Amino acid sequence: MIRVLIADDQALLRGSFRVLVDRSGDCETVGEARNGAEAVRLAAETRPDVVLMDVRMPEMDGIEATRRICRELRLPDVRVLILTTFDLDEYVYGALRAGASGFLLKDTPPAELLTGIRIVADGEALLAPSVTRRLISEFAARPRSERPIPRLLDAVTGREREVLTLIGRGLSNTEIAQHLSLSLATVKTHVGRILAKLDVRDRAQLVIVAYETGLVTVGG
Repeated sequence: MIRVLIADDQALLRGSFRVLVDRSGDCETVGEARNGAEAVRLAAETRPDVVLMDVRMPEMDGIEATRRICRELRLPDVRVLILTTFDLDEYVYGALRAGASGFLLKDTPPAELLTGIRIVADGEALLAPSVTRRLISEFAARPRSERPIPRLLDAVTGREREVLTLIGRGLSNTEIAQHLSLSLATVKTHVGRILAKLDVRDRAQLVIVAYETGLVTVGG
C-alpha cells in the first residue's frame, strides 16, 4: 500500500481526498494536516510515501513545509506532490526548488490524481502540461549570467549526460531506453548514479538541473 499524508487547510477537501485515496485499493491515508507546520510534524511521525501538499495554508505555507520535509535526513523516501488551484510561476518554481516531486492542479480528474500519487511514489517526476510550460518560461526569461555554471556536471559521464538531457525533456525510463537502445535496467542504473553524483532527491530536481546547466534549452 502507498501511504499518503494529506495537507490542506480546507476540511472538505481533506475529506474528499481521503475518500478517494482510501477507496483506490492500493493507497491509504495515514494522516491529515491543516497547515504546513502540522504537515512537517505528521510527516516525521507517520513517514508517508507521498504527501499531498496544498500551497496556501496558514502558519506555514506548502512550499516551506515541502522544503523542511525534503531536507529532513530522517525522511529520505518521502515524496511531495503539490496540489493547488494556482499555477503561477512563483509557486511552480518555488515548489520544485523546495524539493517537490510533482505539481498538479486541484481540478485534476480523480483517476489522474491517483495515477499521479503512484507515479511520484515510484520516484518519477510529475508535472502537469501547464506547469511544464511555466517552468520552461521561467528559464527562458532568465539571463544566462544568472544561471549556474555547468561545472556541476563535471562528474557526470557522457552517457549520463544523454540520459539527463532526456529526463529534462520529460521522457520516462522506458522511453529513454528505447531512444538510446539500452535496457531498462541500464537506464535505471544511470539515473541512480546521476542522482547520487548531483546529490538530488528525484527526477523533478534532475529536470531543473538539466535546464539550469543548459543541457536542455527552450526549443532545443
